[in-house]
Amino acid sequence: MLYIVPTPIGNLKDITLRALDILKDVDLILAEDTRTTSHLLNHYAITKPISAYHQHNEHKVLQHLIEQLMAGKKMALVTDAGTPGISDPAFLLIRECIRQDIRTECLPGATAFVPALVNSGIPSNRFVFEGFLPLKKGRQTLLASLKEETRTMIFYESPMRLVKTLGEFIQAFGEERRCSVSRELTKMFEENRRGTLKEVCEYFRQKTVKGEIVIVVEGIA
Repeated sequence: MLYIVPTPIGNLKDITLRALDILKDVDLILAEDTRTTSHLLNHYAITKPISAYHQHNEHKVLQHLIEQLMAGKKMALVTDAGTPGISDPAFLLIRECIRQDIRTECLPGATAFVPALVNSGIPSNRFVFEGFLPLKKGRQTLLASLKEETRTMIFYESPMRLVKTLGEFIQAFGEERRCSVSRELTKMFEENRRGTLKEVCEYFRQKTVKGEIVIVVEGIA
């Protein structure tokens, strides 16, 4: 049995009671960063074995994990924050579990783009989640393909690339396109900045930006 368990994106109180029950019950917890997950587990006095599972070792450890699951072990897969599989490792293991008829169950829970979208003031009835843009190859091609996108667009970005990315959005979508930038969601210094791409870009150009970033951009009218 493999449980996919969302973890808080900031505020540790945002974990569900069911997630805590499962983390206390499984034989092994697979974590993107064992140090980050240990902080969460220690907060809730959960003492279970932890093993690293991340983008740099997922191919290497996949078969070993499948063998353990087929032998009857119960595992929980978590990432540093949010729901595994959303711009985080999970797909390979889940796909192989399905191929091997190993039961999988994904709990509902925290995902950064949902509160950012709902709180943006930009239409949320239809949207497309793009996650992180390619760093180099394919970046401009993807932006060009989104110029005529009518649905609201959602992106993840690092604080160090935020202003550059907003500048590229201005080039691709026009400076008057509405957007919202959310950072440090659920944390003490949460910020949601709304306005045109030009206004928001100028605002962050004058700041030292920290925290995880979600950018919401309206689609073409």
